[in-house]
Amino acid sequence: MTVVLAGVGADSTNLGALGPLYDDGRFEYVPIPEKTRETSEVETLGSWTLRADDRVAADLTTRIDPQPVRGGVDSVTGDDLESWPLHRDPNFEARTYGEHRTSGYVTRLRSLESGDVVGFYAGLRRPNGERAHRYLIGYFTVDRVDVIGSETPPAERKALFERHAENAHSKRARGDTPYLAEKQIVIVDGREPGGLFDRYPIRLSEYYVAPGNQRPQYYLREDLAAAWNVREGKSNMMFKPAYRCSLSGEEFRSNVGTPGDRSVAHGKVDTAE
Repeated sequence: MTVVLAGVGADSTNLGALGPLYDDGRFEYVPIPEKTRETSEVETLGSWTLRADDRVAADLTTRIDPQPVRGGVDSVTGDDLESWPLHRDPNFEARTYGEHRTSGYVTRLRSLESGDVVGFYAGLRRPNGERAHRYLIGYFTVDRVDVIGSETPPAERKALFERHAENAHSKRARGDTPYLAEKQIVIVDGREPGGLFDRYPIRLSEYYVAPGNQRPQYYLREDLAAAWNVREGKSNMMFKPAYRCSLSGEEFRSNVGTPGDRSVAHGKVDTAE
């Protein structure tokens, strides 16, 4: 009986832009740029088409500084920008999600069991310049969870990467060696019901000055934290924490609706906007 909420998608730190949120409830999920060109992923910033018009992800920015490229000298621009591969994670079509972040992500994701849920939130901005916010954009019902680490025998690591061939972490692995060999990787296989919302993402954040601070920041909505029984994860959302919610997958799906059957009401929690 667990739901984990994971922060994903392009933002100002990796793409220099947020996905748009349109007045009719549609929005754009844009994966982050990959850290390396050494990946079998075929989707690039120039091939990832937006759902609402004829633009591509590369049209949202003019340059990226993918790790380990740093310092401006090796910034990616122009034609190189369009051909830069995406780290397509989560992959909503293949229903696979991998993670190596240690700030609560690995611990919370590896504890998921079949029938639990992993939900995905991203930063979105309305084209008219209104305040950006964090929004739930979709989810998977969990089918299986695998963990790959330095203690995993090489043959087993290779077999697991092959089993999760559509996962972004597998696509940039080399044989039995992950891109960041020292990192533990959790790979979540999803199943229906679940997927990317077609429209009406659910706003998770508030933007205000907290007591003791001088500047406003993003914080998890208190009404949502209560409604979804959030038990782990910092309220400050600036760095996309992973949240553990103590509620069943069935309760969660009943609250947020299914990806292919959503209305304006599904974009809200209780009576909150």
